Amino acid sequence: MRAIPTWVDKVHDRDKIEQCIYDLAFRPDGTQLIVAAGNRVLVYDTNDGTLIQPLKGHKDTVYCVAYARDGKRFASGSADKSVIIWTAKLEGILKYTHNDAIQCLAYNPITHQLASCACSDFGLWSPEQKSVSKHKSSSRVTCCSWTNDGQYLALGLYNGCVSIRSKNGDEKVKIERPGGALSPIWSIQWNPSKDDSHDIIGIVDWGQKMSFYQLSGKQVGKDRTLGYDPCCISYFTKGEYLVVGGSNKQAVLHTKEGVQLGVIGEQQSWVWCCKVRPDQNYVAVGCQDGTIAYYQLIFSTVHGLYKDRYAYRENMTDVIIQHLITDQKVRIKCRDLVKKIAIYKHRLAVQLPDRIVIYELYSEDSVDMHYRVKEKITKKFDCNLLVVCAQQIVLCQEKRLVCLSFNNVKEKEWVMESLIRYIKVIGGPPGREGLLVGLKNGQILKIFVDNPFPINLLKQQTSVRCLDLSTSRTKLAVVDEHNTCLVYDVNTKELLYQEPNANSVAWNTQLEDMLCFSGNGLLNIKASNFPVHQQKLQGFVVGFSGSKIFCLHIYAMSAVEVPQSAPMYQYLEKKMYKEAYKVACLGVTENDWKALAHDALEGQDYDTSKKAFIRIRDLRYLELIHSIEERRRRGEYNDLLYLADIFAYQGRFTDAAKLYKKAGHEQKAMNMYTDLRMFDLAKDFIGSGDPSDKKLLMTKQADWARNINEPRAAAEMYLSAGEHLKAIEIIGDHGWADMLIDVARKLDKAELEPLSRCAYYFKRMEQYAYAAEMYTKMGDVQALVQLHVEARHWDEAFTLVEKHPNLKNDVYVPYAQWLAENDRFEEAQKAFHKAGKQDEAVKVLEQLTHNAVLESRFNDAGYYFWMLSMQCLEIAGASGENRDDMLQKFFDFQRKAEIYYVYHSIQRYTEEPFTSHLPEALFNIARYLLHGMIRDIPLGISKVATLYALAKQSRSLGAFKLARYAFEKLQSLKIPSRFQESIDLGSITIRSKPFHDSEDVLPMCYRCSTTNPLLNNQGNKCINCKQPFVHSFSSFEVLPLVEFVLEDGITDEEAVQLLDMDLPSSKRADKWKESNLGNAQSMRLDDDMMQQQDEDPFTSRMMSFEQGGNDFQPVVVNRSVLQSLDRSHVIVKKWPPPLRYHFYKSVMPDVSITLCQSCNQMFHTDDYELLVLQKNHCPFCRKPVDE
Repeated sequence: MRAIPTWVDKVHDRDKIEQCIYDLAFRPDGTQLIVAAGNRVLVYDTNDGTLIQPLKGHKDTVYCVAYARDGKRFASGSADKSVIIWTAKLEGILKYTHNDAIQCLAYNPITHQLASCACSDFGLWSPEQKSVSKHKSSSRVTCCSWTNDGQYLALGLYNGCVSIRSKNGDEKVKIERPGGALSPIWSIQWNPSKDDSHDIIGIVDWGQKMSFYQLSGKQVGKDRTLGYDPCCISYFTKGEYLVVGGSNKQAVLHTKEGVQLGVIGEQQSWVWCCKVRPDQNYVAVGCQDGTIAYYQLIFSTVHGLYKDRYAYRENMTDVIIQHLITDQKVRIKCRDLVKKIAIYKHRLAVQLPDRIVIYELYSEDSVDMHYRVKEKITKKFDCNLLVVCAQQIVLCQEKRLVCLSFNNVKEKEWVMESLIRYIKVIGGPPGREGLLVGLKNGQILKIFVDNPFPINLLKQQTSVRCLDLSTSRTKLAVVDEHNTCLVYDVNTKELLYQEPNANSVAWNTQLEDMLCFSGNGLLNIKASNFPVHQQKLQGFVVGFSGSKIFCLHIYAMSAVEVPQSAPMYQYLEKKMYKEAYKVACLGVTENDWKALAHDALEGQDYDTSKKAFIRIRDLRYLELIHSIEERRRRGEYNDLLYLADIFAYQGRFTDAAKLYKKAGHEQKAMNMYTDLRMFDLAKDFIGSGDPSDKKLLMTKQADWARNINEPRAAAEMYLSAGEHLKAIEIIGDHGWADMLIDVARKLDKAELEPLSRCAYYFKRMEQYAYAAEMYTKMGDVQALVQLHVEARHWDEAFTLVEKHPNLKNDVYVPYAQWLAENDRFEEAQKAFHKAGKQDEAVKVLEQLTHNAVLESRFNDAGYYFWMLSMQCLEIAGASGENRDDMLQKFFDFQRKAEIYYVYHSIQRYTEEPFTSHLPEALFNIARYLLHGMIRDIPLGISKVATLYALAKQSRSLGAFKLARYAFEKLQSLKIPSRFQESIDLGSITIRSKPFHDSEDVLPMCYRCSTTNPLLNNQGNKCINCKQPFVHSFSSFEVLPLVEFVLEDGITDEEAVQLLDMDLPSSKRADKWKESNLGNAQSMRLDDDMMQQQDEDPFTSRMMSFEQGGNDFQPVVVNRSVLQSLDRSHVIVKKWPPPLRYHFYKSVMPDVSITLCQSCNQMFHTDDYELLVLQKNHCPFCRKPVDE
């Protein structure tokens, strides 16, 4: 800190008698100084010390002056007991008095209330109120000061106490000092700092002490002994320093904690008052002898820098270490004046007035900011420069350099020829570091701390201001007294270049060939021997690392990011790609990296280019470089070709094509143009070349037209290039039938593939006539048939099949499938049958029967099962392989057909309210069904419904025993809720009936004349002779028929012939008449005719069974018996092979029976004729009568 006197004045009265300066006050803007001198108030211009105006208004000595914070008015207080308020225009506007001399004045910084203190009281005045409110004081008031927020007023008393009052005058806190009345308080002031959490008051007393207290009365720190009687205390605006003056005839600068920093000015007499100019480092001092001195304070920068750590002094006593990269800061409070700072690696040295403190980092971490004290050298040193190394400190005193250990042991000393102007540590192993030293005479030396002999690097004519050595220690940059930057080669001592306007210089620590220097508000960056790149920058350059420049401007150190684009482009111009890459690594923009990558690629420095492209993540170019490197590894060294590839990638297609041609790879140029759809350029490139190339080009152009959704143009191009298939595909896909038929008709019939594609597309467009034309042109009959089938043109298809029978399956099978899809299943089944697809026919029928059962159409189910059985019989007759299986299926399906046919009536009876059947018929049907369900119950058949029908009809017909059996059976089954009540009621009421069946309803066996029970557990046959009953398939009564079988050796055909032979007249029965109705045989007896039993050989054979036997013994007849039988009494079921005929003899010829020739079911003739009249077909097999 240096104090420079700006101006000095001495005040006399008219009689040339010196006037004591009791008080000073600055106008808030600092332009005027108000001085209390004698009985006058003087107003000075602070810039040059001229007296603006003396103000007269007091009759006695003026003791105090104060200026309001808003700058509108100031006040003066005098021994004449009056206070005068003056305006900023130096006019007196108000005057009020106290009972005693005025001792001090203070304006409230917020409300502008004026406190005026006299010997025994103090008053508070504000412009708003007319009267002055006054308050008594216990002791003489010597000084006063308001807090920053204007809430409290502190009064310094002669009895050694400080009284803190509210703005209303009430005492809040009283601070009693240890000295008491022996140490009168002479000056107080509140610290104006806004950063502190507490209001702090500074107090000086005539016990020669300075103390600090909080508003609460708590002391801050210890009392500081001054060694003289203080008369005044004044804080700087921000509160970081204060000035104290008194009997020592000096104004002394202290920190806010009271640490003495230095003397501002020596005076000839006591300093009664001192004041700091608002917001500026100027101090005004007033003395006993009338001297007014005005000083400017200059706080010099004390700092040190090593790489990215910068240490500097703040508030004179603190050291702040700043990490320039992370911008972290740490403060070390030294609590004494910091005179010098040095920093190196993990060491920090701080020189204080009476000692040097060495600090070290806690850890080796590059970003660690925690320092601790390592050593203290307790000795006062006088030095110009201070340097710290790993194990020593080096002090510079004029021409001498002294190296001391941390234990204050002098290790070495060097004496130079001239004054040392610059010193810097340039690194080295611990204890052997090198120092770079610049002298005033231009000599530059290198000194090693373990070597007593300096090494002379070079000598120049001008004095040294700043030095720096490059990273590899090969180049030296010097700034001389003429602000010239000179760069030398250390080895040859040769001056490499020089640049003007430099005040400091720094080499880039990461790039050997780059330095920067500052001067004239500009930053200059120089790489190698290229021209300097300039940009604006205020301050001094002190370091350069990568793309960061460390710059000191006034007191602040900042890291400036500088893009290294300019030097990089300078290297690129010279095609120095590797050097340009090194510069780029320091920090350039994305576009700069791109430029470097492309320039290096064109310059065929693939390694540098690859690194740059990796940096900007450009995979396309990385693939290109990879492919070039692969080809080079394989021994392909055609640089022209590689350059052409590079140009093509960069979009310079014309240049690329020229290079391809030059390299003898015209085809690559062609491929490039066609890939890019530059067909016009490609045509120009070909010129009058090979026609095949032109055709290929046209095809590629068509491909492109197709891709960009120009299909018609593409199709035309393909046709002109002879690519018919591709053209047809486009036309077909877009459904242009007219265009397609034109193309197709122009095609030759030998061009099968294009023609078949045309036909395919016509089919897709449903243009069947055109498609047929194509197949006819090709002569493909099978495809034509297939077309008609797909189009469902069955008539045309059948017409073709007549001409080409081998295609029968191609038509009938799809036709059958189509019929099936359209729910014409019966027709479909026949069509499958026709096509010889027996399996398919059976499958259709099986599906039909299944559906019919699920939908409760049991008469349809019966019909479909009958059809299935006939199909199986046909298959069994046609093939010998699975005959047994098919016959088994035939019998099974026949049984199911009959059961479903019969159950239809039961289902109708239980589901519907009315029935067309007589009770006897329903009774017989239910019995027939129960006999059929002994083995198993087919799907959909309800045993409950059957038993329910049987129970009801049995009861009404008098078969009470059977009815009771049915009701009991029903009780063991799961019954639908709608039948439950009826069944429960029936079960009870049937018990009131006799437990036997009416004889009228019991069936009789026509073979052995045994009366049978209504239900037989062994099935639907006689319990005595085991002869199966034959039922009419309308009323289900037992027909008077006995089945007989032929003796071995007699064929079915022979038996029929024997039956048809004429019998002798004695044996013939003239009264039998035979008639044919459609496909049914009928026998009618017109008159009774008695025949003797013994004349009939058949009757005797009927009894040929074992009474009570278990095995059924059929009636067997020989030829003579056959001849004796009347043909009209025999019914023959003519089953197709492999089944035998079934022969039945009517026992009661007067009962007329009809046999359906289609399904071989028998009916009472009257019933059958009625049903045929109703339905026009057989009720079982649905065979129309006219067939």
